[in-house]
Formats: sequence, C-alpha cells, structure tokens
Amino acid sequence: MTFDPQRALELLRIGSGRADAFFREGQREAIEHVVEGRGRLLVVQRTGWGKSFVYFIATKLLREQGSGPALLVSPLLALMRNQIAAAGRMGVRAATINSDNQEDWARVEAALDRDAVDILLISPERLANDRFQSQVLGRVAGRIVLLVIDEAHCISDWGHDFRPHYRLLERVVRNLPPNLRLLATTATANNRVMDDLKAVLGPNLAVSRGDLNRPSLALQTIRLPTQAERLAWLAQQLRTLAGHGIVYALTVRDAATVSEWLQSCGFKVEAYTGESGDRRVELEQALLNNEVKALVATTALGMGFDKPDLAFVIHYQTPGSVVAYYQQVGRAGRALDAAYGVLLSGKEETDITDYFIESAFPTEREVGAVIAALEDAPGGLSVPELLGRVNISKGRIEKTIALLSLESPAPIAKQGSKWQLTISELGPGFWERARRLTALRRSEQAQMQEYVNLAADHMAFLIRALDGNADGVRPPALPPLSTDIDEALVREAVAFLRRTSLPIEPRKMWPAGGMPQYRVRGTIPETLRAQPGKALCMWGDAGWGGLVRLGKYQHHRFPDDLVGACVTLIGQWNPRPFPRWVTAVPSLRHPGLVPDLAARLADALRLPFEMVLVKTDARPEQKTMANSTQQARNIDGSLEIQESSVPPGPVLLVDDMVDSRWTLTVSAWLLRRHGSGVVWPLTLSETGHDA
Repeated sequence: MTFDPQRALELLRIGSGRADAFFREGQREAIEHVVEGRGRLLVVQRTGWGKSFVYFIATKLLREQGSGPALLVSPLLALMRNQIAAAGRMGVRAATINSDNQEDWARVEAALDRDAVDILLISPERLANDRFQSQVLGRVAGRIVLLVIDEAHCISDWGHDFRPHYRLLERVVRNLPPNLRLLATTATANNRVMDDLKAVLGPNLAVSRGDLNRPSLALQTIRLPTQAERLAWLAQQLRTLAGHGIVYALTVRDAATVSEWLQSCGFKVEAYTGESGDRRVELEQALLNNEVKALVATTALGMGFDKPDLAFVIHYQTPGSVVAYYQQVGRAGRALDAAYGVLLSGKEETDITDYFIESAFPTEREVGAVIAALEDAPGGLSVPELLGRVNISKGRIEKTIALLSLESPAPIAKQGSKWQLTISELGPGFWERARRLTALRRSEQAQMQEYVNLAADHMAFLIRALDGNADGVRPPALPPLSTDIDEALVREAVAFLRRTSLPIEPRKMWPAGGMPQYRVRGTIPETLRAQPGKALCMWGDAGWGGLVRLGKYQHHRFPDDLVGACVTLIGQWNPRPFPRWVTAVPSLRHPGLVPDLAARLADALRLPFEMVLVKTDARPEQKTMANSTQQARNIDGSLEIQESSVPPGPVLLVDDMVDSRWTLTVSAWLLRRHGSGVVWPLTLSETGHDA
C-alpha cells in the first residue's frame, strides 16, 4: 500500500480538531511503517503522545485503498469508549463487542458482514470467548489487514498491569499470516518489557521509542503517615491549587472516603472506581468539562483517559511500581506549561500493596484444592458447585481457573458451564513464573519507597527506572507545595473518619442446599429476617478500626470510647421501632467480650440486657471460611436459644465483627421464631470478608 502524507496530515487535523496540527516526532513515520507493510512495529511513547492517531489514521488510509478492517485489542471498556469517539471524528467507523453492549452485538455483527466496520475493538477476554471466536472472528479473520495491540505491556510478565488473557495474544500472534500488519503500543515499557515483547511479537519487531522526560511536571513526594493528616493536607491544598485534576487512591474504600471528606469540606469532587458502573462516562465528562474540581479515582481511571489541561495528579497513597506511577502522574500537564504531580505516602499503603502482591497468583493450596475437586467429579464442576466443595472465595476460584485455563497446554478446560480436567498436568513453569513475578513486584515496591524518600530529582529517578535517558531533565517549573498542615483540620479529619458507619444488609435467602441442621432452605420469610443493620467501622480502618483491633486482641475489652461511639451511631441511625432490649451474639472463644460490650451499651441506652443466645459447639472463626456456602455450613446448628423466654419487643443484636452475615442472620431467625420483635443488628466492625 502507498502512504499519502498529505492525506495523513489532513486526517490528523480532522481528528484533533486543529487546522494547524502537525505530527509529533515519530507519529508520521509510524503510520507510514504500518501502511506500507514494512513489518511489525512496537510504539513506546509517553502518555498523551497520540498513539491512537497512529492506528486510526493507518486504518483509514488502508481502508481508502480497499483493504479489509482492523482489529484492536484494548484492555478497558472506558478506554474503548474514548477510542471509538476519537475514531469517529476522523471518519473511521469503529465498533466494539464487549460485555457492556450485548444489545448492540447483532447490529455490530451485521455491520461487519457488510464490511461497514473499519476497526473492531475487543478486550483480550473476548478473544477467549467461544461464541466470539466462532460467530464473529471466524467470519472476518480472512479480511483483517491490521492487528493492533493497545497497552501492549499487559502481554509481558514484567508489565505493571499484567492481564492474564493477554497471554492468548501470544498464540494469536504465533499463527498470524506473515503479511498481516501488527502494531503494538504502550506508554510504559522498560527494557525488560521491551525484551519480553520482542520475544512474543517477533524477533524482527521494529521499535519506535520516544523521550520519557515530562518537563511540564513538577514532581514532589510528601510522607504523611496517618490518613487524617493526608485528608487535611488535601483539603488545604485544593483551596488554593489552580485548575482541575485527579486524586488517586489504592482501594475503592479509600477513594470513597477521600471523596466524601472533600465533599464535606465544600469541594465539588466525585469518586471514580470500578464500582461507578454506568456513571463512568458521566464522571469522565464532568472532569473534561471542568464541572468538578477533581475525580478521586482508583486505577479504573487510568489507561486512555485524556484531559490535556489536567493541572494536577495527587496520589493519596504510593502505588506499587514506578511504571504504574509514571503512567498515572503522566496524565497531568500534557498541554500545560506546568502541572503538579504530588505523591503522598502513608503507613497503610504497604499492607495494601502486600495484599495485591500476595493475591496476584493462586496459592498451591488453592490450585491443589480445585484440581482435587475436579478429580472427584469426572463430569466437571461449575463455579457454584466448586464453592460447595472447596473453602476458597468465589473470586479466588475464578482467578485460579482463569490462570490454569490459560496455560499451554492447559490442565483444565470448560465444557458448557462446567470445568473439567484435561490429560495435561500443571507444569513447574507455572510456579516458577509466580515466584519470579512475586519477587519482581517486591523489588518494584522497594523502588517506590526509594522514590518516596527523594528530596529532589524525581523526574530523573523515574526516567532512569524506566531505562530512559535523564540527561536533559531540568528543575521543575513550579515551586513545591507546602507540607504544613492545619492541626485543627487534622482534628476535623479524625472526627470525620470516626463518624462514618457501614450498612449491614439482611440476607433474604438461605444458602444453596439450605441449612440441613436447622432444616431450612429457600427464601427467609420476611417476618424471620434481620432488619438492615449498622457497623461502626471497617476492620482496621483509620477511624475506630484501630481501637476495635486493640480491644479484641490486646486489651480483651472494648474501651468506653467505642460504647460512646455506638450510642452516637444509634442516635443518628434512630431505628424504628426503637429497641426495647439488648442481646449479644455468644462466643466460646471469647465468652465475655461481646456480652460485656452489649451490657455496657444497654446501660448507656437505659435498656435491659438479656443473654438469650448460646453457642452449642466450637466452630472455626468465620473469617477462616472463604465463601458464602462454607460460611453458612460453619454456622448451621451452632446457635440456640436458652430455655428462658425471649423478651418481646424490638431488640438490638450486638456483635463485635460481621464477616459473612450468616451469624447475624441465624441469630435474628432464632430470636424472631422465639417471640422477639424486629431485630436490629449492630457490630463494631465489618471485615470485608463477606462472600
């Protein structure tokens, strides 16, 4: 095919909406390479360079010369939405088939059949879908002229955002016809990633790599151990910080906390996480239109989001790797002379990052349990059936199955809705790889702590860590932000962290298979259910969580401050009809702990305390049960009502922690059966282990 430089420039100007736009260094050359079919190409350019222009313009030029469509593998649905919109601006007919647009599948497939789609966007997970392979890809595979792998670092074991299903691309690439054009793009590839990609994408892979330096960014690190200090600092700085930006947090819970705090301080901010669902597009647009001061986001707002005038990116906690941090902070200042990139660091982030590292791969126990269960079931097992046979959470089972099924050869395979063993055994390479990547993540974690401790030269450190040339780095164009914190604002933040509470939703159904010892199954009658309850805090959180932990495991008595906090919570909650008496969930392991708390709470509320529930036998702690089926079985038959009569009227049911809600569900069911009024559950903390 012939490359037309004038037409390419015309498309760039149409797509960018700027009549004076010109190609950035390397853009035109990359498009020419693809169009003329000079071989496979890897483009490594910083965030905001314009990698999407390369594949959309190349696709348009190829289509205008009569070629078939392109296939783009992209990792995030949010990224796909942006890409489709960008393609449409230059007349590229882009469409997607993904889990969020099932209602459009028939229309998209019909358009593919008519050759009315220029580029089809799919996730790597879609490549593994049998229906997609047979009914969609099979019909157009022979016509595809260009395969684009966006965010190609996800293929690599060394990439910071490894996606297991990207491994399928190794097999796809291996079987590509030699004349099929291949373009891979990423913003974050150090030498290790580059070498890995060359091994996967082909030894003759050409590489276009740009400069990593971001002179517009003024980088800074600030260590503030407590969440209250960081919340106070954020509120102070956002009052004077110009422009609009992103505040990154490591967890969904922290993103919600930061957002709610800033809203309480009068800032127009919103949380953006994997749980934002249908609101994602609305939230992205709000930031693009400067309708919010900031989005408080997890990594869900990552690859592909483009706001050139983003004035700041602040990290509430330290990410786990340099490459992840560089990509996120690099969203600021793309079209500004100067922007802030500030990294805050606290004491809880190590625990969070440790969890991410340790949970990245299934354990040998988990793999062994899944394989053993499948060995005992020649006809195979579905995920719900596996939940009943192994003490592993649903998420961990799904991760284990996904990784095992992506091995080559795979020791398990899916037949219909059930997973079965194959004749292949899991090789030692699986565990070698897991150990190697775990060690890498640990080294990346340590490298980020080095970065946190820097007093200066932050950009040079990042560039060298990414194997770039740091010779041209200049001092930041902006002065560092103040590290001083208003102590009054810190106290306000502490009070904020302590006034939050969490809902406890009542269970409405008995577990699959029922509870045989209690002889119940199916729907729990409304008259025998618990009411919606409250948890004072999340276990170990920055509000009351620390006191709960100390009271349970060190002091063996919950302090009066927690009793007072529960009284305040009940006053704000104001359940109606209000409780007329108080009872507690029994325990053989800590027999006096919760009854003592409940009795003091009853005294503070001027209500009688009655201990009517008893534990019949010792069972493992609920937190050791990993899924709902196992949690329910662990409770079945273990609680009874004492022979003494149950007082009538609404009752406050007190426990220290809620894991699965089955203990509260069974307790409420027993109380209601024996004549109590409505049951209001109240716990000190929620563990987050509900499954």
